[in-house]
Amino acid sequence: MSPSKEREAMKAELCRVLNKIGALKFGTFKLTSGRTSPYYIDLRIVPSFPDAFQRICDLYVSVVKGDLGTEEFDRIAGIPTAGIPFASVVAYRLRKPFLYVRPRVRLHGRERRVEGMVMPGDRVLLVDDLATTGLSLRKSAKAIRAEGGVVTEAVVLLDREEGGRRKLEDVGVTLHCLLRVSEAAERLLEMGVITEDQLRVILKQVKKETGKC
Repeated sequence: MSPSKEREAMKAELCRVLNKIGALKFGTFKLTSGRTSPYYIDLRIVPSFPDAFQRICDLYVSVVKGDLGTEEFDRIAGIPTAGIPFASVVAYRLRKPFLYVRPRVRLHGRERRVEGMVMPGDRVLLVDDLATTGLSLRKSAKAIRAEGGVVTEAVVLLDREEGGRRKLEDVGVTLHCLLRVSEAAERLLEMGVITEDQLRVILKQVKKETGKC
């Protein structure tokens, strides 16, 4: 199978998995960024489904190997909190040291924001579940850089296409994803999972950006 066909197969599999576990919801939701959204993709539930969790971690590993290669980074950092379980498994699978970023500085013990070993000059790959505005990823990149780490790449499963890619580029971080939400919506419509109206609801949130997943 060619790389492009393999990528398309991975995207289709991700959509099937998300549908199977009921990860897509419609309503009114407040996001981590503070914005409200008429839909929500809940990847936090994935680890509660062992088979889905395993397959999705397989997809992460494939994206990292295909887009970056394992020689391009030294450590993997999980982004609080949804990215941490995925990042830990991916780090284990790739035999890379794992660390994670706290949402805020701990006020006891070592009072650190970054948990795990980071040495000056270490190249750290950020791993999160999805990207919306890129706020969590930007904050984490800043925290790791403050410890001496070098952060230039981030990997997510899904890009909600709401400005995150551009804002990450502004701080020197390239975003890699398996699937854009506009692609996911089109595929879910083809699968009969969502309606035309629901497709329009999702696409109305999208801000088109350059680059591809």
